[in-house]
Amino acid sequence: MLRVITANLNGIRSAASKGFFDWLPAQDADVVCLQEVKAQEADLTQDLLHPAGYSGHFFCAEKRGYSGVALYCRQPGVISRGIGDAEFDAEGRYIQTDFSHAGKDVSIISLYVPSGSSSEERQQAKFRFLDLFYPRLAALHASGREVIVCADWNIAHQEIDLKNWKSNQKNSGFLPEERAWMSRVQDELGWVDVYRRLHPETTGESYTWWSNRGQAWANNVGWRLDYQLATPALAATARAAAVFKAQRFSDHAPLSIDYAF
Repeated sequence: MLRVITANLNGIRSAASKGFFDWLPAQDADVVCLQEVKAQEADLTQDLLHPAGYSGHFFCAEKRGYSGVALYCRQPGVISRGIGDAEFDAEGRYIQTDFSHAGKDVSIISLYVPSGSSSEERQQAKFRFLDLFYPRLAALHASGREVIVCADWNIAHQEIDLKNWKSNQKNSGFLPEERAWMSRVQDELGWVDVYRRLHPETTGESYTWWSNRGQAWANNVGWRLDYQLATPALAATARAAAVFKAQRFSDHAPLSIDYAF
């Protein structure tokens, strides 16, 4: 069994103050993928760098208090950081671990796709990132390894992936170009949206992000932005997927998936 959790923390220290690291030990995860850690390693305590039972690996943004990704791993692996692009590697958006599990070569990635909601300039940066990252996804799929990409994709793929889809068709995160990119990743490259494989018709229960404005959380006006995309053979072993909402650690909720692998 391989349990993988992905969680956008919107600040690792903020999430810690809200109980994330009290919750984590009971989850029995093999790999935990974090996005938006918003910290430098030098500013973190050992409990945050290496929670009990895990080795922690970080790829922080050069800008303080911004972006950054991390992995907590139970077993040793070869760690790689970045996609080889100066603009986006400076923002700390990609970290990967390669290891062996059940006799197979496995890679698990924590990824934070740029948001385009703040300005047209950032939306264009998001499009540049998607263009750059598509060949990386193609190469990973063709590598012969079993791969899981855990990410805040900042894209709701289908109408069932957000509450108010009609009014958001011109907004970042649900633009036709973004949705078409996600379709190509799955239909042309062959990646599997594991949650959707297990829950093809779920709507409100699938949301992983809620705006802090208004009563979005109280009314479950959410978006599904956090996915685990996996290579087909690994995705086929998925047995359970759940979004944890009983406690709030950030504006996102953790997504846990169990693979019988």
